[in-house]
Amino acid sequence: MDDCIIIGAGPAGLTAAIYLARFHLKIRLFDCGSSRAALIPCTRNHAGYPDGISGKDLLARMAEQAEKYGAERELAEVTALRTAETGFIARVGERDYPARAVLLATGVVNHRPEMDDALHAEALERGLLRYCPICDGYEITDKRIGVIGTGDRGTNEALFLRGYSADVTLIAPESHDLPEASATALDAAGIARIEGPCGNYAIEGDRIAVDTAEGRLSFDSIYPALGSRIRSGLAVQAGARAAEDGCLEVDDHQRTSVPGLFAAGDVAKGLDQISHAMGEAGVAATTIRNMLAEQRPLRR
Repeated sequence: MDDCIIIGAGPAGLTAAIYLARFHLKIRLFDCGSSRAALIPCTRNHAGYPDGISGKDLLARMAEQAEKYGAERELAEVTALRTAETGFIARVGERDYPARAVLLATGVVNHRPEMDDALHAEALERGLLRYCPICDGYEITDKRIGVIGTGDRGTNEALFLRGYSADVTLIAPESHDLPEASATALDAAGIARIEGPCGNYAIEGDRIAVDTAEGRLSFDSIYPALGSRIRSGLAVQAGARAAEDGCLEVDDHQRTSVPGLFAAGDVAKGLDQISHAMGEAGVAATTIRNMLAEQRPLRR
């Protein structure tokens, strides 16, 4: 039996693996290969990398560090999770894996605009399509920015990006649904509002273009503000409480409502940032270590 199973191998899961392995615990890390961090072409706001680092390179370095200290990483997807007398049972394929504790670090999946995978990948790589203004708003300072969205989510993202550029346009995916207060705030900030539907995305020269109800428009970067899907299903399956949006409810030590089940990173309510996910993972891992020691003294 493992002391702890970690589900998810993004920044949170890998940080926890490093901590727990260095605590001399027997851990198993399941990596289904779909960390959102792997999509980052280059992050320049992660401390310690002044010239930036790609998400894939960062994850590879973290995985190497975890494995150096004995963490077992398996490229597989956990399909079910349940509680048991001895802790938890994680289901992978046709096998069951028991563990005394579980840390869920499965993250979220962004809702994408309608475009094929090849175009989406190229647009991301070239910085023409971006998902995190906190991460990379600096890189589009004084550029022409499009935001795909409406309602509070679209309004808030457009207003945030207005702090980087005076040229921001909010485009409705279908049609705008804006409270009067939102429309007033957008007008006061000088943010243009364009009706949808929008589509037919294409890279045209150094810009990304899209059809709208008011014609074809092109931008230096487009930010989809379409929300995301929280990958909290396994924890909910095991009995954990989640908010309406799917984010798991955790306390200050990253404990869910199920004893022994922890969550860290974007799957828990918080700031969708690498550094924040890593901090939560450090808290969770230390709490797991202390909890297991209380249950049964740790010995070498």
